[in-house]
Amino acid sequence: MDKIYLSDSGPKVSPAVYGFWRWEDTSATGAALMEKIINLCLDLGINTFDHADVYGGYQCEELFGNVIKQRSFKREDIVLFTKCGVILPHANRPDVRVKYYDTSAAHITKSVENSLKKLRTDYIDIFLLDQLDPLSNLEETALTLERLRTTGKIRNIGVANFSVFQHQLLASYLRVPIVTNHIELNLLNTTALDNGQLDYIKQRYMRPLAAAPLAGGRIENGTDEMAIRVHYKLEELGKKYGGNVESIAVAWLIKLGALPLIGTLNEQRIRNIVNAFKIDLDQQDWYELYNATRAKVHATDPALSEG
Repeated sequence: MDKIYLSDSGPKVSPAVYGFWRWEDTSATGAALMEKIINLCLDLGINTFDHADVYGGYQCEELFGNVIKQRSFKREDIVLFTKCGVILPHANRPDVRVKYYDTSAAHITKSVENSLKKLRTDYIDIFLLDQLDPLSNLEETALTLERLRTTGKIRNIGVANFSVFQHQLLASYLRVPIVTNHIELNLLNTTALDNGQLDYIKQRYMRPLAAAPLAGGRIENGTDEMAIRVHYKLEELGKKYGGNVESIAVAWLIKLGALPLIGTLNEQRIRNIVNAFKIDLDQQDWYELYNATRAKVHATDPALSEG
C-alpha cells in the first residue's frame, strides 16, 4: 500500500489503519493473536496502528509494545495513534465506578506518559482526545497538548468522536492544526454525511477516518431490514466488480476519500478490507448503495411521492 498524507498538516499513513478497540483478551492467547494480526497487517502494507489507554482492559498498549519489541523493523517504519478521554469501569481500575470523560491537563499528561512507556516508544505520531469532557478547562487542555507537541512526546494532535461544534471549539484554542477526526461511518451508519461531520473534516483538508467500516460484522451477518437490503445490493455489485460483500462496502467508503479503521480480529475480514482498494465503484453504483441505506426514508418522504 502506498502511504498517503492524513491531512495537509499531518503525517503519511497507510490507507487502511488497524485499531484495537475491539480487543478484550490480554491473556497469553491474546498476545499470540496480536502478534499474528500485527504481522498480517504489516505483510499487507498496513503500518498504522490505533490505540487508546483503555483498550484491552487498559493493557492493550503494553501488549502491543511487547510484541513490537520482538520485530526487526525501525520505529519510524510504523505510525502509532493513541488517545485518552474515555474512562471505563474495569477490574484493572477498581477506582472507576462509572464511565466518564476526562480531557483535563492532568489526565492527558498522565495518559501520554503511560502510553509512551507501554508502547516502548519515545514519541506518539498522533495523539487524540476521544470525546470532549464538558467539565475540563479547554485553555489548559489546549496548552497541554501544545506543550507535549513542543517537547516531541506527541507529533500531531487529533480527535475522535467529536461533533462539528466540539471540533471547532477545541480548534479555536489551539495554535496548531488538528490532523484527524475518527468518526463512525459505514453503509449502515451514514449519520456523518448528514450532520456535517464529513463536510467539516474535508473543509479542514483532512481525510475522514471511518471507524467500524463493516458495522461490527453487521454488513455481512446482520438480520435487520436495512442490513438485509444493503447486503443484497452489495452481493449484486460484487458480481459486477469481482469482489465480496465486505470489499464492496469498504470500496464505498474509499470512494468518499475515507480511510477505513479496521477493528476486526478476523483475518479474512482484514484481507477483504485491503482488497477493497482494488475496486473503483462508478458514481451510479455508489449512489445505488447509498440509496439502499435510505430506502425507508425515501418511501415515507411525501416530497418523493408527489405526482
